[in-house]
Amino acid sequence: MSNPLKKLAGQTALYGLSSIVGRTVNFLLVPVLTHLLLPPEFGVITYLYAYTSFLNIIYLYGLETGYFRFAKKEEVGENNAFSVSFSSILVSTVLFSSVFILFSEPIAQLVLHQQKSGYIVLLAIILATDSLAALPFARMRWKGQALQFALLKLSSIILNIGLTLFFLKAIPGFSSDDSVYSLVDLYLSEDKVTNILLANLLANIFPFLFFKNVIKGFIFTLRKDIRKSLIAYCIPLMWMGLAGMVNEVMSRILLEYILPDNFYPGQSKLHAIGVFGACYKLSMFMTLAIQAFRYAADPFFFSKASDKNAPALFAKIMTWFVISCLPIFILVSIFLPYFGLLLRNPAYREGLLIVPYLLLANLFLGIYYNLSMWYKLTDKTIYGTYLSILGAIITFVGNFLLIPVMGYFGSALITLVCYLCMALLSWYFGQKYYPIPYQLVKISLYILFAVGLVVLSSLIQTDSALSDLAFRSLLLLIYPIVVYLFEIRKISAKLS
Repeated sequence: MSNPLKKLAGQTALYGLSSIVGRTVNFLLVPVLTHLLLPPEFGVITYLYAYTSFLNIIYLYGLETGYFRFAKKEEVGENNAFSVSFSSILVSTVLFSSVFILFSEPIAQLVLHQQKSGYIVLLAIILATDSLAALPFARMRWKGQALQFALLKLSSIILNIGLTLFFLKAIPGFSSDDSVYSLVDLYLSEDKVTNILLANLLANIFPFLFFKNVIKGFIFTLRKDIRKSLIAYCIPLMWMGLAGMVNEVMSRILLEYILPDNFYPGQSKLHAIGVFGACYKLSMFMTLAIQAFRYAADPFFFSKASDKNAPALFAKIMTWFVISCLPIFILVSIFLPYFGLLLRNPAYREGLLIVPYLLLANLFLGIYYNLSMWYKLTDKTIYGTYLSILGAIITFVGNFLLIPVMGYFGSALITLVCYLCMALLSWYFGQKYYPIPYQLVKISLYILFAVGLVVLSSLIQTDSALSDLAFRSLLLLIYPIVVYLFEIRKISAKLS
C-alpha cells in the first residue's frame, strides 16, 4: 500500500475513534435516559434534536467543504479561505440564533405547543456553538491533526455524557442547603429537558478553550471576491445536505402516515416504528466506518487533486474502501441473531430481517460519498444537489408505494434502492467531467461475494448453538482469506 493510502488509513482510524466511541456511548446511554426520563420528556428531547439535524445543515450551509476547496486554490490561500469562511459563519450564526432567541416564545408555541421558550433559547445557543466549532475542527483536519481532533471530540462527548448524568442523577440528590446545589439553578432538578440541553451546551463550549492555536492567523473579513464564489460553491451543498437528511429520517416519519392500521396484527404503528428504529441502530456499525472515512477523505482528496496520478489513486482508494467496509456487512449480517441480543426486548428482534439491507444501503451511501468528489473537485456541486433531490424523490415515492404492502421492510428496501441509484448516477456523470478508472468489475464481484456469504448463512441450518457459531465463524473467515489471496499477497510480492 502506498504512503498516501497508509496516511489516509491512519487518519481514518483516528477520526473514527471519536465517532465510534461517541456514538457507541450515546447508544448505551439510551437505556439510562429512558429510565430517568418520563416518555413525554424523552419525546421532547427527540423532537428538538430532530429539528437540529436540519438546522445544523442550514447554519453551516456547506462551508466546511467550501473551506477545503478554496484552501487548495493558490490565488486564495488557506488562511484567506479560513478567515472568509469563519467570518461568514460568525455573521450568519449570530443572525440565525438571535432570531430564534428573539422569537423564542412564539416558536415554542408553534413547535412544542407549550410555554417553553427556554428550550428554544438553549437550542439556539447549542446550534451556534455547533456551527462556530465546525470550521476550527475542519482546519484541524486540513492540517492533518487527526490525534488532536479525536482527543478533543472525545473529551467533549465524555463531558456531555458526564454532565447529563450529573444533572439528571446527582443534582436531585442535593438538598437546597448544600453549597454545591447553590452553584446551579434550582430548576435544574425540576426540568430534566433543560438539564440535558444545558449539558449539551456546556460540552459544546469546552472545545473553544483549545481553539486558540487552531484559529491563529484568523482575520475577520468578508472579502467579496472570495465570499461570492465560496457561497456559490457551498449553497448547492446545503440543499444536498437537506435532501440527504430526508433520505436519512423521512421513512420513520412516513411509517406513521402510510402504514395501514392492521398491517402488523395486534401491533400499533408506534410499535412498528419502534422496531424499525431499533433495528436501524444496528446498521450504525457501517455508518461509523463511513463517517470516519469522510473525515479523513475530504481534505485528502482536495490536497491530491492537482497530482497527475490522482485519478489512479482515487480509484485505488475506492476499491480498498469497499474491501474494508464489506467485513462489517458480513460480520453483522452473518452473526445477526447474536447482534440482535443488543436489543434487550425480544419484541424488537422481529425486524432483524431489515438490518442486512440497511447495512448494504449504507455501504452504497459510502460509495456515493466517495464518488461525489468529482463534482466537488470540478466546482459542479449543483450535481450533488440534483442527485440528493432525486434520492429524496425516490425515498418519498418508494415509501408511499412499498410501505402499504411491505411495512417497514419496504422502507429498508427503498433505502437500499435510493443509495444504489445515487451511486450509479454519480459514477455516470463523474466519468464525463472527472474520469476515474474505477475497478468496477472487481468491486462488484467483492460485493456479490459478500452478499453470497450472507445468503448462505441464512439458508443453512445447524443442529446446535455450538455448530451454528462454528459455521458462521467459518463463513466469516472466508472473506479475509479471499482478500489476502487476491489483494494483499500480490501487494506483498510487489514490495518484496
